[in-house]
Amino acid sequence: MHNKICYALVFFISLVSCNSDLVFSKFESVGNGNWEMDKTMEFEFSQPDSLQTHHMFINVRNDNSFPFANLFLITELEFPNGETQRDTLEYKMAEPTGEWLGKGFGSIKENKLWYKENIVFPESGVYKLSVTHAMRKNGEVNGLHILEGITDVGLEIEKSTP
Repeated sequence: MHNKICYALVFFISLVSCNSDLVFSKFESVGNGNWEMDKTMEFEFSQPDSLQTHHMFINVRNDNSFPFANLFLITELEFPNGETQRDTLEYKMAEPTGEWLGKGFGSIKENKLWYKENIVFPESGVYKLSVTHAMRKNGEVNGLHILEGITDVGLEIEKSTP
C-alpha cells in the first residue's frame, strides 16, 4: 500500500513538472561554486521551429555564499550566419531583507531569468549563446576575478504561447 502511494506521488509530480513547451534545456556547472571572470558558459542549440516565437531564459543556481543582491551578466547570441547580439543584463537575486529569490530548498536557489522574449530563429543551423559574469564591487573599476556562490548556469528555450 505504501509503495503504491509513493509511486502515485512520483507519477503526479512528474506530470506536473513536464513542460510541453520546452524546446531546449541545459545546465553547465561553473566548477567548485566559484565562477571565474574569464570562464565563459557556452550553449549550442539547433534552430527551433522557425515559424514559432520563443522565450529564452538564463537559469542560475546560487548558494548562500553568493555575496550580492544582484547579478550582472554579459551575453552574446551568435546566429548561424555569424551575426551576434551582445547584451549586458542585470538581475535581482535577493530581496532587500536578504531573502534569496528563486526556487529551491536548503542553501541552493534556482533563478529562471528572462533573457529574450518572443524571439524568432529565422536561420537553419546552430545558434550559440555565451554567458560571462560582469560583477564588481561598488566603487571599483576592475571586475571580480572570482565570483563566489554561483554553482550552475543554464539556458532554457520555450515556445511562447498566446
